[in-house]
Amino acid sequence: MRAVDERDAYANLLMPTLLRQRRITGRDAALATELAYGTLRGLGTYDEVIAACSDRPPEEVDPPLLDAVRLGVHQLLRTRIPPHAAVSATIDLVRLRVGAGPSRYANAVLRKVAGRTLEEWLEIVAPPRAQDPVGNLSVTFSHPRWIVSALRDAVGGDVDETAALLDADNERPRVALVARPGRATVEELVEAGAERAAYSPYAAYLPEGDPGAIAAVGEARAAVQDEASQLVALALTRVPLDRDATWLDMCAGPGGKAGLLDAVAAGRGARLLGADLQYHRARLVWGTTREAKVITADGTRPAWRPGAFDRVMLDAPCTGLGALRRRPEARWRRDPRSIPELTALQRRLLDSALEAVRPGGVVAYVTCSPHLAETRAVVEDVRDRVEVLDARAYLPEVPGLGDGPYAQFWPHRHGTDAMFLALLRRP
Repeated sequence: MRAVDERDAYANLLMPTLLRQRRITGRDAALATELAYGTLRGLGTYDEVIAACSDRPPEEVDPPLLDAVRLGVHQLLRTRIPPHAAVSATIDLVRLRVGAGPSRYANAVLRKVAGRTLEEWLEIVAPPRAQDPVGNLSVTFSHPRWIVSALRDAVGGDVDETAALLDADNERPRVALVARPGRATVEELVEAGAERAAYSPYAAYLPEGDPGAIAAVGEARAAVQDEASQLVALALTRVPLDRDATWLDMCAGPGGKAGLLDAVAAGRGARLLGADLQYHRARLVWGTTREAKVITADGTRPAWRPGAFDRVMLDAPCTGLGALRRRPEARWRRDPRSIPELTALQRRLLDSALEAVRPGGVVAYVTCSPHLAETRAVVEDVRDRVEVLDARAYLPEVPGLGDGPYAQFWPHRHGTDAMFLALLRRP
């Protein structure tokens, strides 16, 4: 937690490293992960509770002490750890890492917190939903207000569905695997302990254990990939074309979609070009593909000739609001002031993608965000010069994708990241 705050570390990358270094495995590893991820997700709620039990606001508390108290609050309000054990362990941690004096502050706050359940605290610290629905949802589900507002707009304004979406954001996501066609099968993943997925023909979910221990994953014939990420790539491959030889993944790093597109293309005799602006991300694409050519290139200043491709995948850089389940600290790092810059980039990339595809070819515009400014608003700008296909028609196995012509996945409806897909044919 200190690394996330001080060094902008990513919890989902740092935690596995720390567990290996400390040789923490099994149930202890699961508990450590739950304490860190759960506390990071719940910061907004926990700071409101701490403020109600403290003689000073959280922002005036020494950061290491505040993090330790947050860990204690998470244990008290959202785990089955006995209250006396949660308080005692937190006080010991503060005494060891911060000091004896601060441990008295931690003891006083945590004993007050322990006097009520989470539901009882929310009745006190969250504004009434009838008077301030955004504020209520923000505190109840620990999301910044601006994200709550954006997600409420994205689901059409329904407060109850917004609550369900925010609640799903706080659930630990299942580990989704992809069996790259022609290289691995779902049956092979199932035999290794995974469970067949509901929608993607190439997906399976791993209930527990290390994905890297599965032979197909270790050999890069299969990989960890969200089911919606698989399906938006597959939808692009399902659009019928009269000519189908060259494909482009414009923003290919770190390579999840490129790995699947490469496998599908190879099975059809087509060829994929994977491109990414950053060299280290392009290197990751090399590791996920076999037949593809991979280059470092700026999609807004393309290194390819116009009209060179039959299919183009544009998985555009975005706020990532659709993947908050996987990145527990991300909701506190995102800034609404970055959206105009991001959407300007998305528009430039989409213009470039439409130039890269041949007449009659198809572009998939994808974001891992349901924010309307990053999804519908970007596509609406080009509707007068493309044919917008009904993306849902190429995902017949998936219900609840919206009113069309776009497809929108949701954590609370599909158990996936909130991926957006538009399929655009160049006349």
